[in-house]
Amino acid sequence: MQDSSHILSLITFSPLLGVLVLLFMPKQQGLWIKTIAIITTLIPLGLSAWLYSAFNQQLEGMQFKEEMNWITVPLNHEAQGLNQLTSFFLQFKYTMAIDGLSLPLVFLTALVATMAALASVYIKKRWKSYYIWFLLLETGMFGVFMAQDLFLFFVFFEVTLIPMFFLIGIWGYMERERAANKFLIYNGIGSAIMLIAFFILVTTAGFGQVSNDSGMSIFYSGDLSVISSHLFGEGSYVNQPNVEGGNPFFLSDPMKWTLFIMLLVAFGIKLPIFPFHTWMLKVHTEAPPSVVMIHSGILLKMGAYGFIRFGVLLFPQQATQWATVLAILGVINILYGAILALVQKDFKLVLAYSSISHMGIVLLGIAAFNTIGLQGAVFQLVSHGLISALMFLLVGAIYERTQTTMLDQLGGLAGKIPFIAGILLVSGMASLGLPGLSGFISEFLAFVGLFQTSKVITVIATLGVILTAVYVLRGVLSITYGPLKIQTETMKDARLIEAIPMITLVAFIVVLGIYPTVLSAPLQQTVNSFDQFIQTVAKIGG
Repeated sequence: MQDSSHILSLITFSPLLGVLVLLFMPKQQGLWIKTIAIITTLIPLGLSAWLYSAFNQQLEGMQFKEEMNWITVPLNHEAQGLNQLTSFFLQFKYTMAIDGLSLPLVFLTALVATMAALASVYIKKRWKSYYIWFLLLETGMFGVFMAQDLFLFFVFFEVTLIPMFFLIGIWGYMERERAANKFLIYNGIGSAIMLIAFFILVTTAGFGQVSNDSGMSIFYSGDLSVISSHLFGEGSYVNQPNVEGGNPFFLSDPMKWTLFIMLLVAFGIKLPIFPFHTWMLKVHTEAPPSVVMIHSGILLKMGAYGFIRFGVLLFPQQATQWATVLAILGVINILYGAILALVQKDFKLVLAYSSISHMGIVLLGIAAFNTIGLQGAVFQLVSHGLISALMFLLVGAIYERTQTTMLDQLGGLAGKIPFIAGILLVSGMASLGLPGLSGFISEFLAFVGLFQTSKVITVIATLGVILTAVYVLRGVLSITYGPLKIQTETMKDARLIEAIPMITLVAFIVVLGIYPTVLSAPLQQTVNSFDQFIQTVAKIGG
């Protein structure tokens, strides 16, 4: 295990340095506020790049682990027949670590956050408050991908909700308050379901024993390694119903199924899985483009990450038995999103339904339950994060110049803003899966992985690829070619502060497309161990 030097905590909480500085900045100093915020996002970006390079691709399991006792709550000694125990307590630890699954998402978060901070040049009011909420949101996102304690994960997960609520509700468009409320209600319901599932896991599989000079104590922990060891350990009380005097720690198969479905719904709302998607449409259309870059590029991925980490890896037997259901849900997402994207008149809605469709590919990769499929799922998370962030960056640039995103009001922009139009074409090609760009690699791996286990569903799902090409080309060509419908002599091409994030995101999309090893190398060892673990547990369960 490497000497972490608290690198994960530094990445997670470094945005708070910017918050601290901004609190003492006069709100009239707009240029300085923006500069400080952008520089602050560069700190975790640099640290995460170092982390990526220092990650040992040959090691299995978690790396750079940080652990310390955080919260200890004494509990009443009410159990009968356990008088030999001196105390009961609830213990949550500050445990942070990464593996090949979380590492790419940590770097993606840092990259997209910096690009979104640059894109926030379009924000016209209350810069100080905006960037404070922005940096708080970044801290929450980092914590979600690194936390290894259920309670710590839940805290970071909730931290992301509050800043997003204000970023949508204050800086959004006409129906921003409605979009913010819908976002909070849906995600709040998902969080409540997740909290109940976590509480059940903590009070059953989270138990442990500790001995000291005064006797023996029992504790309940949210530590993910403790919970995993009890769920899969031979002779664990969690899997033994017939214990003399009863077994309060026993998790029956119906209860495990209940927990799995609860986690699927909780994280499915965030992903989102049809029919829990309507809130996302409002956010994509009403939130400012820089905020949607974060939401579409990172926050949706938290749903997939949480489902893999807690749903699939804690309940692999249930997950594999529901592989067909997950694949069908993925196909529904793909075709539903693609078909509705075809008929939208607002380009923001085209991209919103496109996100629903592309998240279906993640479900297909998970449902394959093999190395190729799982790689495809993670590739899709990273690839779509880059592409969607770029797309909404372009939406912001186009809206800034035309004051509209309606396709029937746009056209001929290639002649006026050729650089932005060219970047839009590249991002569209990446979204439809053109070879040589990141979208092709992720879709190819997910489909190949699922084809090994479910050929019919895979063939049906590939119809979404055709539909994607149609709606992407329709949207891009409607904006860039044809007669110029907005007559203006003042329209200018991308400024430097806009061109930098555009070029950066395109560069990463191209690099992943032509040299996918940069992502597959750190991911390979983790995916292999995931695949072996899932298959082993599934065979034992069968």
